[in-house]
Amino acid sequence: MSPPARKPAARKPAARKPAARNPAARRVPEVNRAPLLELRDVEASYGPFRSLFGVSFAVREHGVTALLGANGSGKTTVVRVCCGLVKPSGGHLLYHGTEITGRRAYRLARIGIVHAPEGRSVFSTLTVDENLTLTFRQVFGRRGVRAALQKAYEQFPRLGERRKQVAGTLSGGEQRMLSLARVLVHPPRLLIADELSLGLAPIVIDEVYRTLRAVREAGTTLLIVEQYVGHALQIADEVVVLTKGRVSFQGATNELGDLSQWLLPSSG
Repeated sequence: MSPPARKPAARKPAARKPAARNPAARRVPEVNRAPLLELRDVEASYGPFRSLFGVSFAVREHGVTALLGANGSGKTTVVRVCCGLVKPSGGHLLYHGTEITGRRAYRLARIGIVHAPEGRSVFSTLTVDENLTLTFRQVFGRRGVRAALQKAYEQFPRLGERRKQVAGTLSGGEQRMLSLARVLVHPPRLLIADELSLGLAPIVIDEVYRTLRAVREAGTTLLIVEQYVGHALQIADEVVVLTKGRVSFQGATNELGDLSQWLLPSSG
């Protein structure tokens, strides 16, 4: 009897070569490319005077967008539209893809859009402690005030040194820190920082921007509005330049190049 025929040995599948990398492929940046806030063809007016003419740009989630331009370029109006203080006469405002055009300021604050306005924005006849306590009691309730105060004074040690001082007697920089502390102890989803360097000494500006970097690292998206470009460009991922109510440049910070030399006033 003849032996049974042997089955041919199974062939091993050929090893796959690793796919060649496309040299043109770009690394995905840490910034989420989906827009958190988006303006589409926004127009705004003060009575018969038009301030914005079809402004469109996006603020990427977890990123920092610098909104730059000379006086009268429309920066303040954009901020007021984004915060619900001015109702646009045309266009759309979107938050995570949801239409929020025309919503009032308090409703936008509830969904995480917080405005740190230019100026000092403090109760000048109250102490530092009292200013913060009023805000924190609304946000955290009475039981959360003590922990919030401790965190505020850790973030801004100078305020801790002056906690019993009347806010109206603080320096301009210290009052700006106080107004920031009121909103940054509980970091918002989106912080619109409006002309924070206005009228401040360079050493105070450095401290303010160190705080903004820490807030960004904690996950807050930033829209920084500045007339002077130096500090804003150091922290920003993307830049939008306004000229006479229109967007004259938008793109990555490293693409701005020499445009800052002729689109904007010299930085201080």
